[in-house]
Amino acid sequence: MTILLLAGSPSMPSRSGRLLHYAGQRLALLGHASRRLQVRDLPAEALLKADFKNEGILAAAAEVAQAQALVIATPVYKAAYSGVLKAFLDLLPQDGLKGKLVLPLATGGSQSHMLALDYALRPVLSSLGARHVLPSIYATDAQVVWSEEQGLNLDADIAARMADGVERLAAGLLTLRDAAVHAPVPFSQVRCSV
Repeated sequence: MTILLLAGSPSMPSRSGRLLHYAGQRLALLGHASRRLQVRDLPAEALLKADFKNEGILAAAAEVAQAQALVIATPVYKAAYSGVLKAFLDLLPQDGLKGKLVLPLATGGSQSHMLALDYALRPVLSSLGARHVLPSIYATDAQVVWSEEQGLNLDADIAARMADGVERLAAGLLTLRDAAVHAPVPFSQVRCSV
């Protein structure tokens, strides 16, 4: 099962990017490999002009299509997820997340923006056909602290919510895998011998 870590921050480094990296590390500890896609690395002109035929956009959309699950991280600005993430999601096909599990992550300056995930991002993910959007995880800047000496330091509550979110995603992937193994064979593929 493939997992795509989708970084929606326009800056590098970023708190949301570090939270996304942490999720990837937790998934690896549970035996799940992941790939990372930085939206800010996509061609800016293609994003702004909605160039669906741009090679970079097509390659990024193919990465999304190949993934069974996505962890999407974004900073919150003015009660909304990042514009670069919005521009990329707008370039996905209408069913671009069909059948996929999605874990949304966000960081912001204060708790007053925490509903941006549920009221702004979640409806977009659902409209793109996500099979299941897991409970969002929002962290304030004070809950995601980085230092060169100690690395990433998460608030205990955020660390617990991240562990729970990653475990739910991993369990969902196992359910999807089991369902695929035990899926009934379509009648059109049944071969009869007489």
